Amino acid sequence: MERRNVVIVGSGHGGAQAAIYLRQNGFEGSILMISNDSELPYERPPLSKEYFSGNKPFERILIRPEKFWNDKKIERLLDTEVVAIESSKHELSLSNGDSIRYDKLIWAAGGAPRSLTCSGSDLKGVYAIRTRNDIDNLVGAIDRGARKAVVIGGGFIGLEMAAVLRKLDCEVTLLEAQSRILARVAGEEISAFYETEHRTRGVDLRLETQVDSIEGERGRVARVRLHDGSALEADVVIVGIGIVASVEPLRRAGAICSNGVEVDGSCRTSLKDVFAIGDCAAHRSQWAENAIIRIESVQNANEMARVAALTICGRDQDYTALPWFWSNQYDLKLQTAGLSLGHDMTILRGDPATRSFSVIYLRDGEVIALDCVNAVKDFAQGRFIISNKINRHPSAMADTGTALKDFKDS
Repeated sequence: MERRNVVIVGSGHGGAQAAIYLRQNGFEGSILMISNDSELPYERPPLSKEYFSGNKPFERILIRPEKFWNDKKIERLLDTEVVAIESSKHELSLSNGDSIRYDKLIWAAGGAPRSLTCSGSDLKGVYAIRTRNDIDNLVGAIDRGARKAVVIGGGFIGLEMAAVLRKLDCEVTLLEAQSRILARVAGEEISAFYETEHRTRGVDLRLETQVDSIEGERGRVARVRLHDGSALEADVVIVGIGIVASVEPLRRAGAICSNGVEVDGSCRTSLKDVFAIGDCAAHRSQWAENAIIRIESVQNANEMARVAALTICGRDQDYTALPWFWSNQYDLKLQTAGLSLGHDMTILRGDPATRSFSVIYLRDGEVIALDCVNAVKDFAQGRFIISNKINRHPSAMADTGTALKDFKDS
């Protein structure tokens, strides 16, 4: 049976960066990356934005060209899943029937799109957005004349898809089950602003609306039936209701799993010599009052990859990075620093009517997060304020005449 010094499961940002960091930090052993994708490692955020809109070809969203992986002697095994882990033997069973042993395992499998549970969710024309193939199939449907789109889910993915679909001159109805969009990740000011923006751009945005079923004709989606009995005609349906962490082989192997697989400050799981990083890894965060959370972001995946790689290279690390996120919709760039979870006060910095403003979130008088819309300087300076716990005069931060950086010494 073959053995590799490090096996990485997953080829998204976390998996790819783990391999890169290992080599950058002098690791000379064998590295194998196993992925259920059929492509070289590529960036996922542009899928719902630049790649979908046609502004970036696939080659430009590759994390590295093929030559890089070959030169660095990083093997890839594509179109393959890990179906079982025998942790005592350091052995993986693969979907192709093979088995492979590892010295160290980095689990970076991310997650699978959460599926609708209603009837008709398996019809042709119903799409989740997670891979290049998902987008290519959707683009193909639009090229063949699909113009009526129903987007289910008012999170980042759903809103980004709605924005591009409008640019492609599709009729878009967006359905959100909660009372506002972005309810899990942003405050009411941001939700209200983006609701207005999407409606102004022609999106039929419906809140507190649930899907009863998806109906089809000749095996393809034709309409979406809502709980109130009404129906929406649809050529395509995009489902963006989150992901389910891909950790089942780890769970069956005995790893401690809650909402994802739990890891310590060095990204180690409870299984010997097994690390987990990225979307599937649940860690205790100082930025969330020490709660155990999963963070679905490129920044989180990259930073966890660095921590795991350095730890494997003999330099134990502690994952303490401040979370940050971004979303591009139309000509709006939303950048978030920190986690607004549990905030008890907000400060509006700037005027939303100008389409450049920030919302500052506080808890017990401490600045814990910022949402910045077309306000890049606020984002950069706000990260410093949160990281260094500079909170002497938070209410004064509403004054846009004073740069946030000027509060460093206040």
